[in-house]
Amino acid sequence: MKAVSKEDAQQIAVNFVREKKNSENIIVAVVEQKDGAWVINGTCPIDLEGHPWTERFEVVIDKKGKVKFTEFSLL
Repeated sequence: MKAVSKEDAQQIAVNFVREKKNSENIIVAVVEQKDGAWVINGTCPIDLEGHPWTERFEVVIDKKGKVKFTEFSLL
């Protein structure tokens, strides 16, 4: 099986965040490879009880293209 490319990993992470947070405006800031996995960091807007906030995310994608770890935190 072919390893996941940087662009594929980024698209997998964007699709995952889009589905999880129901947001279309996802900004990817950093895509880097660590220990054989892709780590994608960025931000997305969310709505908390009518108030707009920005949430930071980190998604880790393994060599096969599976999401292995996610972390979300408000900025």
